[in-house]
Amino acid sequence: MIDDGSELYDVVRDSSVVHAHDPKLDGGRMIVACSSEHLRDLREQYRQRPFIDAELWAGKIYRAVDAHPKGISAEQLAEETGLTPAQIELGVLWQNLGALRWHQQFGQGDDEAP
Repeated sequence: MIDDGSELYDVVRDSSVVHAHDPKLDGGRMIVACSSEHLRDLREQYRQRPFIDAELWAGKIYRAVDAHPKGISAEQLAEETGLTPAQIELGVLWQNLGALRWHQQFGQGDDEAP
């Protein structure tokens, strides 16, 4: 924990980050470091992580759907996310592939095929 005011901040690109309410903050992760060297190391870690548009789109879709528990139309989804129908399709595919990978890694048993 840094509590002497010497911490350093930066924002790095990260397609796994979707802000709870503000789409302008999507795709950027705030990092905090205790030294210039540590900040440089953190920046490099995120530079090596690929920025995957479909991952970001999946998060935008989730945020919009979550805000409408009674359902959302395709047109409203496109408007709220700012995504095209093709981007929405790729975002949903990304989310589904992630769920499948999770199930394969952490599922209850091999006999439970999705």
